[in-house]
Amino acid sequence: MSLTPSTMLPLGTIAPDFVLQNTDHKTVQLADYAHCDALLVMFICNHCPYVKHIAPQLAQIGHDYIAKSLGIVAIQSNDIAAHPDDSPQKMAQEKADRGYNFNYLFDADQSIAIAYTAACTPDFFLFDASRKLVYRGQLDDTRPTRIRSGVYDLNTGADGRDLRKALDSVLAGESPPHEQKPSMGCNIKWKTGFEPKYFNY
Repeated sequence: MSLTPSTMLPLGTIAPDFVLQNTDHKTVQLADYAHCDALLVMFICNHCPYVKHIAPQLAQIGHDYIAKSLGIVAIQSNDIAAHPDDSPQKMAQEKADRGYNFNYLFDADQSIAIAYTAACTPDFFLFDASRKLVYRGQLDDTRPTRIRSGVYDLNTGADGRDLRKALDSVLAGESPPHEQKPSMGCNIKWKTGFEPKYFNY
């Protein structure tokens, strides 16, 4: 694992389009969320300890904002040949086990991760009603605690305060703070030869 920060895509960037399959084998695209006042795009996976640490909070955010005009999609872009725990079948099980009520999509060719300049899991991108980027940063200040190689204490109190503040601001028609801290996590596991130009770790 290489600890990697978000690329901090420039604020104001228009949300790149996507057309991907969810865990029910249905096609989901950006246009499906045209009715939403805001859209949260998250790059996550199953096996990363940084995602496991915040997974309960991601599920809670999904349930807390279900009645609000917020669209949420999670995207898994890791190379599943090298990381079979992130396969679509395992994604479906993860969605059920975690109680995610949002679409969990598989980016098989990694093109959507590259379009968003996603670098790590987790990586968050929040867009307003006009689909301009207003927040790209961390969920909160908590991180899993490494005990030894491959072993982490995941119970370190993630509460999602940074992302929740951004969500509440944009849904209220306000702008989130411009000072935003990058998300940190495992690097996206790129297929050999598919590494993007911003891949530098």
